[in-house]
Amino acid sequence: MTVKPRNSSSKASWFAIIGCAIILTGFFAFMPGYGPGRMQSLLRVLYDSWNGETRYEHGVMFPFIIVGLFFYQWKNIRQSAGTGEWHGLVPLLLGCLLFVASFRVIQWRVGVGSLPFIVSGIIWYLWGRKTALITAFPVFYLWLSIPLPDVQQATGPLQNISVKISQTLCTLFGVETYAEGAKIYSTKNNWAPLEIDEACSGIRSLMALIMISSAWVYVAKMAVWKRSILLFSAIPLSIIGNGLRVASIFIMAEYGNEKFARETWHDNSGLLLFYPISLLLMMGLHAILEGGLPWKNRKVVRIINTETTTPNSQAS
Repeated sequence: MTVKPRNSSSKASWFAIIGCAIILTGFFAFMPGYGPGRMQSLLRVLYDSWNGETRYEHGVMFPFIIVGLFFYQWKNIRQSAGTGEWHGLVPLLLGCLLFVASFRVIQWRVGVGSLPFIVSGIIWYLWGRKTALITAFPVFYLWLSIPLPDVQQATGPLQNISVKISQTLCTLFGVETYAEGAKIYSTKNNWAPLEIDEACSGIRSLMALIMISSAWVYVAKMAVWKRSILLFSAIPLSIIGNGLRVASIFIMAEYGNEKFARETWHDNSGLLLFYPISLLLMMGLHAILEGGLPWKNRKVVRIINTETTTPNSQAS
């Protein structure tokens, strides 16, 4: 017996989407069961986790990026939407099981991670496999917004790397320094010692750049291997960018105002220096991989041979 695919082009599908959206909003945004005293909802706990302690302050950007990615694919989504398939019940049920399990064991990360399965399953069930594949990245992009539990353990190695890079750059600008652990001293005692603490290790910048590079790679029209290079470049680019930012603090303390460098520039150099440099480096790498500036359209010129030969033609 063959099961015929279900037609999802009727208005009933839209009523189903609205109904599912209301139910999911209730379960994920309003139903308590997590956090202190189990009084918070899943999305509330996720929102509260975007803080300085977890190094995920950039988490507030995820909802806007996800909406933007859906708008970016909206034309393809509308063209692909059609016949729903029963196969969508598989990821839908898997997501429901993960949600129930997260509620039982009070693991909010598992609960948030179940939402993409549920949403993707609903899309597959109502609009078909092709639409589910097109929307898979924007839906599962939510996973990147979940803070890793042990991400702070990476601050130690990144601190050491930042110290070495910043010292090398300082030498190029004539600023002589020496390090004792995470503290940087001026050889000439021109400024008080500055410490590269956990906040300056670059782990925050790394996670933010991974968020940006993932969306960047998704919209880039390149081969898969080129996209992979561009994606993983976020790691060295964030390290280089953070090293430049830290070095700029020492250089400014040496040649400028130490108080300004220690306070104002330290607090704002990430936004004013790190992100512009990192994004320019990523754009440069993109241009190298693509063979030109990413935003320029290339014209393909085809040469058509109009010469024709006849069977009776002979060479003179």
